[in-house]
Amino acid sequence: MATAAGGLIVFSPVLVVVTIWLHYANKGAGAFFYQDRPGYKGNIFKIVKFKTMTDERNSDGELLPDADRLTKVGKFVRSTSIDELPQLWNVLKGDMSLIGPRPLLPRYIPYYTEVELHRHDVKPGITGWAQCHGRNTASWDEKLAMDVWYVNNISFKTDLNILVTTVLKVIKRESVEVAGVEALDAYRIRKQNIKQ
Repeated sequence: MATAAGGLIVFSPVLVVVTIWLHYANKGAGAFFYQDRPGYKGNIFKIVKFKTMTDERNSDGELLPDADRLTKVGKFVRSTSIDELPQLWNVLKGDMSLIGPRPLLPRYIPYYTEVELHRHDVKPGITGWAQCHGRNTASWDEKLAMDVWYVNNISFKTDLNILVTTVLKVIKRESVEVAGVEALDAYRIRKQNIKQ
């Protein structure tokens, strides 16, 4: 928590500037995005991130596609991973750790295997083993297996490896993968249909 507090202080100028920047870029939609995520032992908490898209809708009242709502500012904030910085508040509150399995959506939980549920045996993190060491083409099975591997192999050396890799990726402007292209539930359902 002390690290999170220090991070919030160090990055406070960036947080203030980006908050104001996004407030105007998002056309009144606000600078922050809140969403339910499962944390330690599956307990639900509100994750906070910078909001990188507007809430613009079509004539039927439906949200426009993500690509149409993503602002230039939002694209920059995502590419530099600045959108993850507000999660330091979640770490300070005790909902998250700096390092751990990334918290996915609650609706994915029914699709976890008994082994994969162990990813909730530790607090979720801002960055994790799967995000730093998983290929972009890795399946959800592989990503979740890496989460469980981390839970079973937590150590200072492992966390240091993740932290250094994350910093290098951010400096090089490489994406630290947070989620796959497809939803976990859709992936698992498709696998079940193939087996049948």
